[in-house]
Amino acid sequence: MIIALIYGGKSGEHEISLISATAMARNIDTTAHQLTLIGITKTGRWYLQDFSELARVRRDPAATLQVHEDAAREVSVVPAGGTTGAFSVGGTRIPVDVVIPALHGTFGEDGTVQGLLEMADIPYAGCGVTASALAMDKEKTKVVLQNAGIPVVPYLCIRRSDLASSARYDELLEEAQQKLGFPLFVKPCAAGSSDGATRAEDLRHLNGAILEAFDWDDKILIEKAIDARELECSVTGNPTTADGAHAAEATVVYGPGEINPTHEFYDYDAKYNDPNGADLLIPAHVDDTTRATIRDLAARAYRAIDASGLCRVDFFLDKTSGSIYLNEINTMPGFTAISMFPKLCEHEGVPFGKLLDLLVQEAQLRFKATRNLKTSRD
Repeated sequence: MIIALIYGGKSGEHEISLISATAMARNIDTTAHQLTLIGITKTGRWYLQDFSELARVRRDPAATLQVHEDAAREVSVVPAGGTTGAFSVGGTRIPVDVVIPALHGTFGEDGTVQGLLEMADIPYAGCGVTASALAMDKEKTKVVLQNAGIPVVPYLCIRRSDLASSARYDELLEEAQQKLGFPLFVKPCAAGSSDGATRAEDLRHLNGAILEAFDWDDKILIEKAIDARELECSVTGNPTTADGAHAAEATVVYGPGEINPTHEFYDYDAKYNDPNGADLLIPAHVDDTTRATIRDLAARAYRAIDASGLCRVDFFLDKTSGSIYLNEINTMPGFTAISMFPKLCEHEGVPFGKLLDLLVQEAQLRFKATRNLKTSRD
Protein backbone atom coordinates (compact mmCIF):
# COMPACT_ATOMS: atom_id res chain seq x y z
CA MET A 1 0.00 0.00 0.00
CA ILE A 2 1.23 3.50 -0.82
CA ILE A 3 0.69 5.98 2.01
CA ALA A 4 1.20 9.71 1.47
CA LEU A 5 2.19 11.50 4.65
CA ILE A 6 1.39 15.21 4.27
CA TYR A 7 2.96 17.59 6.77
CA GLY A 8 4.02 21.19 7.46
CA GLY A 9 1.32 23.56 6.31
CA LYS A 10 0.24 27.17 6.33
CA SER A 11 -0.41 27.26 10.06
CA GLY A 12 0.90 28.56 13.35
CA GLU A 13 1.46 24.89 14.17
CA HIS A 14 3.75 24.21 11.19
CA GLU A 15 6.68 23.17 13.38
CA ILE A 16 4.49 20.88 15.49
CA SER A 17 3.33 19.17 12.32
CA LEU A 18 6.95 18.47 11.40
CA ILE A 19 7.48 16.75 14.75
CA SER A 20 4.25 14.73 14.58
CA ALA A 21 4.94 13.64 11.01
CA THR A 22 8.47 12.60 11.97
CA ALA A 23 7.12 10.29 14.65
CA MET A 24 4.63 8.83 12.17
CA ALA A 25 7.33 8.36 9.51
CA ARG A 26 9.44 6.40 11.98
CA ASN A 27 6.57 4.13 13.02
CA ILE A 28 4.86 3.31 9.73
CA ASP A 29 5.84 -0.21 8.72
CA THR A 30 7.79 0.39 5.52
CA THR A 31 8.11 -3.37 4.95
CA ALA A 32 4.34 -3.47 4.40
CA HIS A 33 3.80 0.04 3.03
CA GLN A 34 5.52 2.44 0.67
CA LEU A 35 5.71 5.88 2.25
CA THR A 36 5.57 9.05 0.15
CA LEU A 37 6.34 12.38 1.82
CA ILE A 38 4.63 15.60 0.73
CA GLY A 39 5.70 18.74 2.54
CA ILE A 40 3.68 21.97 2.59
CA THR A 41 5.53 25.25 3.06
CA LYS A 42 4.37 28.07 5.31
CA THR A 43 3.12 29.85 2.19
CA GLY A 44 0.99 26.83 1.28
CA ARG A 45 2.95 25.29 -1.61
CA TRP A 46 3.17 21.49 -1.82
CA TYR A 47 6.41 19.64 -2.67
CA LEU A 48 7.17 15.97 -3.10
CA GLN A 49 10.11 15.14 -0.87
CA ASP A 50 13.03 13.01 -1.94
CA PHE A 51 13.29 9.51 -0.45
CA SER A 52 16.50 10.63 1.26
CA GLU A 53 14.42 12.79 3.61
CA LEU A 54 12.60 9.73 4.92
CA ALA A 55 15.86 7.80 5.19
CA ARG A 56 17.43 10.69 7.12
CA VAL A 57 14.82 10.79 9.89
CA ARG A 58 14.56 7.03 10.18
CA ARG A 59 18.33 6.80 10.50
CA ASP A 60 18.82 9.70 12.95
CA PRO A 61 16.57 9.63 16.06
CA ALA A 62 17.33 13.31 16.71
CA ALA A 63 16.32 14.48 13.22
CA THR A 64 13.05 16.19 12.30
CA LEU A 65 11.37 16.24 8.90
CA GLN A 66 11.84 19.41 6.88
CA VAL A 67 10.05 20.80 3.84
CA HIS A 68 12.50 21.05 0.94
CA GLU A 69 11.36 23.32 -1.89
CA ASP A 70 12.19 22.26 -5.44
CA ALA A 71 10.19 23.77 -8.31
CA ALA A 72 10.66 20.56 -10.29
CA ARG A 73 8.95 18.58 -7.52
CA GLU A 74 5.96 20.85 -6.86
CA VAL A 75 2.77 18.83 -6.37
CA SER A 76 -0.50 19.44 -8.22
CA VAL A 77 -3.80 18.02 -6.95
CA VAL A 78 -6.26 16.87 -9.62
CA PRO A 79 -10.03 16.90 -8.89
CA ALA A 80 -11.49 13.38 -9.18
CA GLY A 81 -7.99 12.06 -9.89
CA GLY A 82 -8.43 9.15 -7.49
CA THR A 83 -5.70 6.94 -6.12
CA THR A 84 -3.86 6.74 -9.46
CA GLY A 85 -4.02 10.38 -10.48
CA ALA A 86 -4.95 12.73 -7.64
CA PHE A 87 -1.34 13.85 -7.23
CA SER A 88 1.07 14.73 -9.99
CA VAL A 89 4.51 16.27 -10.28
CA GLY A 90 5.61 17.80 -13.56
CA GLY A 91 2.82 16.00 -15.37
CA THR A 92 3.78 12.61 -13.90
CA ARG A 93 1.12 10.97 -11.76
CA ILE A 94 2.05 9.95 -8.21
CA PRO A 95 -0.06 6.95 -7.12
CA VAL A 96 -1.34 7.08 -3.53
CA ASP A 97 -3.71 4.62 -1.84
CA VAL A 98 -4.40 6.66 1.29
CA VAL A 99 -3.32 9.99 2.78
CA ILE A 100 -2.39 10.70 6.39
CA PRO A 101 -2.68 14.48 6.80
CA ALA A 102 -0.33 15.10 9.73
CA LEU A 103 -1.41 18.74 9.78
CA HIS A 104 -2.37 20.77 12.83
CA GLY A 105 -4.43 23.95 13.01
CA THR A 106 -5.69 26.11 10.18
CA PHE A 107 -5.29 25.01 6.55
CA GLY A 108 -5.00 21.39 7.64
CA GLU A 109 -7.08 20.40 10.66
CA ASP A 110 -10.01 22.69 9.86
CA GLY A 111 -11.65 20.83 6.99
CA THR A 112 -9.85 22.65 4.17
CA VAL A 113 -7.43 19.86 3.26
CA GLN A 114 -10.14 17.29 3.97
CA GLY A 115 -12.36 19.02 1.41
CA LEU A 116 -9.55 19.04 -1.12
CA LEU A 117 -8.99 15.31 -0.64
CA GLU A 118 -12.71 14.65 -0.99
CA MET A 119 -12.69 16.52 -4.31
CA ALA A 120 -9.59 14.60 -5.35
CA ASP A 121 -11.46 11.36 -4.57
CA ILE A 122 -8.82 9.80 -2.37
CA PRO A 123 -9.06 8.12 1.09
CA TYR A 124 -7.59 9.99 4.04
CA ALA A 125 -7.15 9.30 7.75
CA GLY A 126 -8.96 11.30 10.37
CA CYS A 127 -12.16 13.29 10.57
CA GLY A 128 -14.12 14.42 7.54
CA VAL A 129 -14.89 17.95 6.43
CA THR A 130 -17.79 18.68 8.77
CA ALA A 131 -16.25 17.33 11.98
CA SER A 132 -12.87 18.91 11.21
CA ALA A 133 -14.37 22.35 10.55
CA LEU A 134 -16.72 22.14 13.52
CA ALA A 135 -14.11 21.07 16.06
CA MET A 136 -11.75 23.79 14.86
CA ASP A 137 -14.32 26.43 15.82
CA LYS A 138 -14.41 26.31 19.61
CA GLU A 139 -17.62 28.34 19.84
CA LYS A 140 -19.56 26.17 17.40
CA THR A 141 -18.25 23.04 19.13
CA LYS A 142 -19.67 24.31 22.41
CA VAL A 143 -23.04 24.99 20.81
CA VAL A 144 -23.25 21.44 19.44
CA LEU A 145 -22.07 19.87 22.69
CA GLN A 146 -24.52 21.89 24.77
CA ASN A 147 -27.31 20.74 22.46
CA ALA A 148 -26.19 17.16 23.12
CA GLY A 149 -26.38 17.74 26.87
CA ILE A 150 -22.61 17.69 27.38
CA PRO A 151 -21.30 20.23 29.95
CA VAL A 152 -18.85 22.85 28.64
CA VAL A 153 -16.87 25.61 30.32
CA PRO A 154 -19.01 28.79 30.72
CA TYR A 155 -18.04 31.27 28.01
CA LEU A 156 -18.71 34.43 26.06
CA CYS A 157 -17.98 34.89 22.33
CA ILE A 158 -16.76 38.18 20.86
CA ARG A 159 -16.50 38.94 17.16
CA ARG A 160 -14.20 41.52 15.59
CA SER A 161 -17.25 43.51 14.54
CA ASP A 162 -18.00 44.04 18.25
CA LEU A 163 -14.87 46.20 18.46
CA ALA A 164 -16.39 48.71 16.03
CA SER A 165 -18.69 50.05 18.74
CA SER A 166 -17.10 51.15 22.01
CA ALA A 167 -20.50 50.91 23.70
CA ARG A 168 -20.97 47.30 22.57
CA TYR A 169 -17.44 46.42 23.59
CA ASP A 170 -17.99 47.88 27.05
CA GLU A 171 -21.19 45.86 27.37
CA LEU A 172 -19.33 42.66 26.58
CA LEU A 173 -16.58 43.44 29.08
CA GLU A 174 -19.20 44.04 31.74
CA GLU A 175 -21.03 40.84 30.81
CA ALA A 176 -17.80 38.85 31.07
CA GLN A 177 -17.08 40.23 34.53
CA GLN A 178 -20.62 39.75 35.82
CA LYS A 179 -21.35 36.31 34.37
CA LEU A 180 -17.92 34.72 34.47
CA GLY A 181 -15.78 36.69 36.93
CA PHE A 182 -12.00 36.85 37.12
CA PRO A 183 -9.71 35.11 36.46
CA LEU A 184 -10.60 34.48 32.80
CA PHE A 185 -9.06 32.74 29.83
CA VAL A 186 -9.12 34.44 26.44
CA LYS A 187 -8.43 32.41 23.30
CA PRO A 188 -9.02 32.51 19.53
CA CYS A 189 -11.97 30.39 18.39
CA ALA A 190 -9.99 28.69 15.63
CA ALA A 191 -6.37 28.24 16.65
CA GLY A 192 -4.53 25.37 18.27
CA SER A 193 -1.56 24.66 20.54
CA SER A 194 -2.73 27.50 22.82
CA ASP A 195 -1.70 30.09 20.21
CA GLY A 196 -3.08 33.46 21.30
CA ALA A 197 -4.42 32.09 24.59
CA THR A 198 -3.92 34.25 27.69
CA ARG A 199 -5.03 34.16 31.32
CA ALA A 200 -6.46 37.50 32.49
CA GLU A 201 -6.51 38.32 36.20
CA ASP A 202 -8.19 41.72 35.94
CA LEU A 203 -9.76 44.19 33.49
CA ARG A 204 -6.41 45.61 32.33
CA HIS A 205 -5.10 42.15 31.51
CA LEU A 206 -8.42 41.25 29.88
CA ASN A 207 -8.16 44.09 27.36
CA GLY A 208 -4.63 43.07 26.42
CA ALA A 209 -5.62 39.41 26.16
CA ILE A 210 -8.51 40.27 23.82
CA LEU A 211 -6.21 42.19 21.48
CA GLU A 212 -3.72 39.30 21.49
CA ALA A 213 -6.42 36.75 20.63
CA PHE A 214 -7.70 38.91 17.76
CA ASP A 215 -4.24 38.68 16.18
CA TRP A 216 -5.07 35.01 15.54
CA ASP A 217 -8.75 35.00 14.66
CA ASP A 218 -11.76 37.20 13.93
CA LYS A 219 -13.77 35.50 16.66
CA ILE A 220 -12.59 34.83 20.20
CA LEU A 221 -13.78 33.19 23.41
CA ILE A 222 -13.68 34.48 26.95
CA GLU A 223 -13.99 31.56 29.36
CA LYS A 224 -14.24 31.19 33.09
CA ALA A 225 -10.87 30.07 34.49
CA ILE A 226 -11.60 26.91 36.45
CA ASP A 227 -9.19 25.56 39.04
CA ALA A 228 -9.23 22.12 37.52
CA ARG A 229 -7.33 18.98 36.72
CA GLU A 230 -6.79 18.50 32.97
CA LEU A 231 -7.87 15.07 31.73
CA GLU A 232 -7.75 13.75 28.18
CA CYS A 233 -9.14 10.77 26.28
CA SER A 234 -8.17 9.34 22.92
CA VAL A 235 -11.00 8.10 20.70
CA THR A 236 -10.91 6.12 17.46
CA GLY A 237 -13.51 4.62 15.11
CA ASN A 238 -16.44 5.74 12.97
CA PRO A 239 -19.78 5.64 14.82
CA THR A 240 -21.65 6.86 11.73
CA THR A 241 -21.01 3.77 9.59
CA ALA A 242 -19.95 1.10 12.10
CA ASP A 243 -22.08 -2.03 11.73
CA GLY A 244 -19.94 -4.45 13.70
CA ALA A 245 -18.32 -5.99 10.64
CA HIS A 246 -14.99 -4.18 10.95
CA ALA A 247 -13.08 -3.60 14.20
CA ALA A 248 -11.47 -0.42 12.82
CA GLU A 249 -14.88 1.29 12.76
CA ALA A 250 -15.81 0.51 16.37
CA THR A 251 -15.75 3.55 18.66
CA VAL A 252 -13.05 2.96 21.26
CA VAL A 253 -12.19 5.35 24.09
CA TYR A 254 -8.74 5.20 25.69
CA GLY A 255 -7.96 6.81 29.01
CA PRO A 256 -8.34 9.23 30.55
CA GLY A 257 -4.82 10.42 31.16
CA GLU A 258 -3.95 13.55 33.10
CA ILE A 259 -1.87 16.59 32.19
CA ASN A 260 -0.09 18.08 35.19
CA PRO A 261 1.53 21.31 33.85
CA THR A 262 4.49 22.90 35.56
CA HIS A 263 3.64 26.23 33.88
CA GLU A 264 0.80 28.56 34.88
CA PHE A 265 -1.32 26.70 32.33
CA TYR A 266 -0.68 24.18 29.57
CA ASP A 267 0.57 26.74 27.03
CA TYR A 268 2.61 26.36 23.84
CA ASP A 269 5.96 26.30 25.67
CA ALA A 270 4.74 23.67 28.12
CA LYS A 271 3.42 21.51 25.29
CA TYR A 272 6.34 21.63 22.89
CA ASN A 273 9.40 23.58 24.05
CA ASP A 274 9.90 22.62 27.69
CA PRO A 275 10.62 18.89 28.13
CA ASN A 276 9.57 19.34 31.75
CA GLY A 277 6.54 21.47 30.91
CA ALA A 278 4.10 18.87 32.17
CA ASP A 279 3.83 15.42 33.66
CA LEU A 280 1.63 12.93 31.81
CA LEU A 281 -0.14 10.60 34.21
CA ILE A 282 -1.37 7.47 32.42
CA PRO A 283 -3.84 6.39 33.59
CA ALA A 284 -5.21 9.42 35.43
CA HIS A 285 -5.67 8.93 39.16
CA VAL A 286 -9.45 9.17 39.32
CA ASP A 287 -12.11 6.91 40.82
CA ASP A 288 -13.99 4.40 38.69
CA THR A 289 -17.16 6.50 38.54
CA THR A 290 -15.30 9.58 37.29
CA ARG A 291 -13.38 7.50 34.76
CA ALA A 292 -16.57 5.92 33.42
CA THR A 293 -18.31 9.31 33.21
CA ILE A 294 -15.46 10.91 31.30
CA ARG A 295 -15.17 8.00 28.86
CA ASP A 296 -18.91 8.15 28.23
CA LEU A 297 -18.81 11.90 27.62
CA ALA A 298 -15.85 11.46 25.24
CA ALA A 299 -17.77 8.89 23.18
CA ARG A 300 -20.91 11.05 23.16
CA ALA A 301 -18.95 14.11 22.04
CA TYR A 302 -17.24 12.08 19.31
CA ARG A 303 -20.64 11.02 17.99
CA ALA A 304 -22.14 14.51 18.39
CA ILE A 305 -19.71 16.07 15.91
CA ASP A 306 -19.78 13.07 13.54
CA ALA A 307 -16.10 12.39 14.15
CA SER A 308 -14.24 9.55 12.46
CA GLY A 309 -10.72 8.18 12.52
CA LEU A 310 -9.42 9.84 15.64
CA CYS A 311 -9.87 12.64 18.14
CA ARG A 312 -8.46 13.67 21.47
CA VAL A 313 -11.18 14.91 23.80
CA ASP A 314 -10.04 17.21 26.62
CA PHE A 315 -11.80 17.72 29.96
CA PHE A 316 -11.55 19.83 33.09
CA LEU A 317 -12.29 18.25 36.47
CA ASP A 318 -13.08 21.02 38.95
CA LYS A 319 -10.85 20.53 42.00
CA THR A 320 -13.45 22.02 44.34
CA SER A 321 -16.83 20.85 43.10
CA GLY A 322 -15.83 17.73 41.18
CA SER A 323 -17.81 18.98 38.17
CA ILE A 324 -16.66 17.76 34.76
CA TYR A 325 -16.50 20.08 31.74
CA LEU A 326 -15.55 19.19 28.18
CA ASN A 327 -12.92 21.73 27.19
CA GLU A 328 -12.28 21.00 23.49
CA ILE A 329 -11.97 18.34 20.80
CA ASN A 330 -8.82 17.95 18.69
CA THR A 331 -9.35 16.15 15.38
CA MET A 332 -5.62 15.82 14.65
CA PRO A 333 -3.92 15.67 18.04
CA GLY A 334 -0.19 15.77 18.47
CA PHE A 335 1.76 12.63 17.60
CA THR A 336 5.04 13.73 19.11
CA ALA A 337 7.14 11.55 21.40
CA ILE A 338 5.48 13.21 24.42
CA SER A 339 1.93 13.43 23.06
CA MET A 340 -0.97 12.09 25.08
CA PHE A 341 -2.95 10.60 22.18
CA PRO A 342 -0.56 7.80 21.13
CA LYS A 343 0.54 7.23 24.73
CA LEU A 344 -3.03 6.54 25.87
CA CYS A 345 -3.57 4.12 22.98
CA GLU A 346 -0.32 2.33 23.69
CA HIS A 347 -1.17 2.00 27.38
CA GLU A 348 -4.35 0.15 26.40
CA GLY A 349 -2.69 -2.23 23.98
CA VAL A 350 -2.46 -0.31 20.69
CA PRO A 351 1.21 0.63 20.03
CA PHE A 352 2.15 3.43 17.64
CA GLY A 353 2.61 1.30 14.52
CA LYS A 354 -0.62 -0.62 15.08
CA LEU A 355 -2.44 2.67 15.73
CA LEU A 356 -1.36 4.05 12.35
CA ASP A 357 -2.52 0.85 10.64
CA LEU A 358 -5.87 1.20 12.41
CA LEU A 359 -6.27 4.77 11.13
CA VAL A 360 -5.41 3.71 7.58
CA GLN A 361 -7.93 0.85 7.71
CA GLU A 362 -10.68 3.15 8.98
CA ALA A 363 -9.86 5.67 6.25
CA GLN A 364 -10.31 3.07 3.54
CA LEU A 365 -13.53 1.73 5.06
CA ARG A 366 -15.02 5.22 5.32
CA PHE A 367 -14.00 6.01 1.75
CA LYS A 368 -15.66 2.82 0.48
CA ALA A 369 -18.84 3.53 2.45
CA THR A 370 -19.20 7.10 1.21
CA ARG A 371 -18.44 6.18 -2.41
CA ASN A 372 -21.28 3.67 -2.32
CA LEU A 373 -23.73 6.54 -1.75
CA LYS A 374 -25.60 8.08 -4.66
CA THR A 375 -24.43 11.49 -5.84
CA SER A 376 -26.79 11.89 -8.80
CA ARG A 377 -30.05 10.50 -10.24
CA ASP A 378 -28.31 8.93 -13.25
